[in-house]
Amino acid sequence: MTQTSQNKLSFKDDFMRRLSEVKATRWVRFGIVAMLFIAWTIWLGSWWPAIFVFLLFDIYITGYIPFTWWKKSKNKAVRSIMSWVDAIVYALVIVYFVFAFVGQNYQIPSSSLEKTLLTGDYLWVNKMTYGPRVPMTPVHFPLVHNRLPIINTDSYLDKPSVGYKRLKGLRNIESGDIVVFNFPAGDTVASKFEDTPEYYDLLVKTYGRDRVKNDKNTFGEIIYRPVDRRQNFVKRAVGLPGETIRIVNDTIHIDGKPVAFPENVQFNYIAAMNGPLTDDIIKRLGITASDVETMSLNEFDRANLSTWIPGAKDASHFYALPLTAKMISELTDAGMLKGCIKTNTLLPPGAQGGFLFPDGLAESWSLSNYGGDTGIVIPAKGMTIKLDRDNWLTYQRAIRNYEGHTDSYYRDGRVYIDGKPADTYTFAMNYYFMMGDNRDFSQDSRFWGFVPEDHVVGTPMFVIISFDRDRSLLDGGIRWNRIFRDANPDK
Repeated sequence: MTQTSQNKLSFKDDFMRRLSEVKATRWVRFGIVAMLFIAWTIWLGSWWPAIFVFLLFDIYITGYIPFTWWKKSKNKAVRSIMSWVDAIVYALVIVYFVFAFVGQNYQIPSSSLEKTLLTGDYLWVNKMTYGPRVPMTPVHFPLVHNRLPIINTDSYLDKPSVGYKRLKGLRNIESGDIVVFNFPAGDTVASKFEDTPEYYDLLVKTYGRDRVKNDKNTFGEIIYRPVDRRQNFVKRAVGLPGETIRIVNDTIHIDGKPVAFPENVQFNYIAAMNGPLTDDIIKRLGITASDVETMSLNEFDRANLSTWIPGAKDASHFYALPLTAKMISELTDAGMLKGCIKTNTLLPPGAQGGFLFPDGLAESWSLSNYGGDTGIVIPAKGMTIKLDRDNWLTYQRAIRNYEGHTDSYYRDGRVYIDGKPADTYTFAMNYYFMMGDNRDFSQDSRFWGFVPEDHVVGTPMFVIISFDRDRSLLDGGIRWNRIFRDANPDK
């Protein structure tokens, strides 16, 4: 049929001609994609995206919109380049949907969950278990988190933005789950410290707000991150919405009942050894080398330590390092460990309290004894609290920063919500208390408080691959025994 005769066809005749020319395999591909898209729309709980089915129909069947115009180009270079562009865009769209609604890879950057998860582990994080969040910043590049490499600029657009919505998942978060979440205190960021443990509130507490804000050479720009663009953390959920958490001599108590330690929980010790800890011993124990500190002691220090550590006077080497109960037993049985003492027990009362959550209430607390005499109640959706001074100190960040009541404050013995006096407050979200298994090396809820439900990303399923950063690839740099290992063996 000539071009002139095609132009004379009515829309109906042209439409039917296009349908008749479509191969059966094309119809099958369209049917599969359309069914997946409609299923996703039903899961999303919103019907307006269904209008894009008509776009899919045109892409696969009718071809009115010339998406593949380049295939008819007489220029070979145009056809070659555009074929790559087409493949890359198609792949990025698939990756976008998989990473947003199914799962994605995640790297363990620190030792806070050792020995369960190790620094250098790359995890596959399942977002469907708790239900994936609808992207709050929908316009973003899917292969990076919040910064584009090389050009060093944001990988997302602040607008348009979408309010928090979570699709239906398989179950809720359970006690003991390992959870990946966006760092709650990472809403405000000093750009030069974003990838360090020194978050903005800690910098302000250490150096003062004015210096952090004005000394750009040291701290960089002060920027705001949307919820889903904040740094990813991974910790263990130890307290659930509505529960009361308290720590007594390192044992977590939930609603007054002690909780068993995870199998691989470890604490920081000062250890007296009769020989040096070689690299091979550290590797065999599975300790991150940067967490091992060699201590140089004079005779006075050695004599003082011997009052707390039996056998310390006869030891020749002293270390500060994290150990599990199993490691202590192995080193003792091997005749290497003369004795050890938890580092926290040597600190004076209140030494850690100034850095713990909540400010104003935790001055006498420590990492090992946390929550005072009564513990802390973790907020639950629909839970109503009395607004007195102590509750304001505990829940002000949840009220102001996470639930959006920015014009709220405590003044003259009274709490004001949205600028109005209030005696009670009812929470709009569920919250969680997260901690690392490497208890004394974990920056967790004991420092920065509760994790809101809208910050939850997912739960790691398995280790994809693991690299030991202290060793080269040819010298045990790949931990082959961890590939495809369960990421949460305690569950």
